[in-house]
Amino acid sequence: MSQRAFPPQDPFDPALTSPLDYAIARRDSEVLSMVQRALDQREVLLAFQPIVQTARPGQPAFHEGLIRLLDKSGRIIPARDFIGEVETNETGRRIDCLALELGLKALAEDPTLRLAINMSARSIGYPQWQRTLKSGLAQDATVAERLILEITESSAMQMPEIVIAFMTELQERGVSFALDDFGAGYTSFRYLREFYFDILKIDGQFIRGIAENRDNQVLTAALISIARHFEMFTVAEAVENAADAAYLTEIGVDCMQGYYFGAPSVMPPWKLSEAATVRSA
Repeated sequence: MSQRAFPPQDPFDPALTSPLDYAIARRDSEVLSMVQRALDQREVLLAFQPIVQTARPGQPAFHEGLIRLLDKSGRIIPARDFIGEVETNETGRRIDCLALELGLKALAEDPTLRLAINMSARSIGYPQWQRTLKSGLAQDATVAERLILEITESSAMQMPEIVIAFMTELQERGVSFALDDFGAGYTSFRYLREFYFDILKIDGQFIRGIAENRDNQVLTAALISIARHFEMFTVAEAVENAADAAYLTEIGVDCMQGYYFGAPSVMPPWKLSEAATVRSA
């Protein structure tokens, strides 16, 4: 018996979809359009957020470079507003390429800067990303030892063998690696042992309100213990008040990051230092 062919359903036709499905499809389309326009016109920049050593909180140990896009009006759009829509496709790879390019440029401009740049494990096999990395490392002999590549836990677990081989090759050149959002995913401890990450960044869901939350205290202590066992530095993400910072200091976290120590700023750290010097002169 022959089958009738039906035309595909148009997700933007409100007569054929539920109001919720229509709204979601429209929103996703607008996000993708905004991202692609910004990438095509290279209207991207990094916002720098300090990561401080717990023992010396007044001086950043390094910074994280967080990708930002500009919309048509020039408004700065943070990654959380678009990364979920593009992380698994080629647009996500283009974002990783530009983030790395901007990060390497910042490292070349300031020889005292140590900078972490986010990437997806999917970008390891993306030719343009690899070319960007090799070009940046070749321009300055000190860049590799000042570059930290952050890979999310969920991304690393999707292709552990590829990530392990990639990390081994670059660590021999001096590049460091951070496992981002640790505790939020489903890490295989067998792979964690083989990864040899230099830094574990504890996910903010365990850090917010930790001074008053016994469950988060126990979980964070366990994550710190795991990191120490594998000889990795710990960074507590999303530290937003003095009470949480004091508690994290007490339990021995190595570094802290969050609005309590500084919000992401699109002005590079060395320019902030220059501006402070001018004001004090």
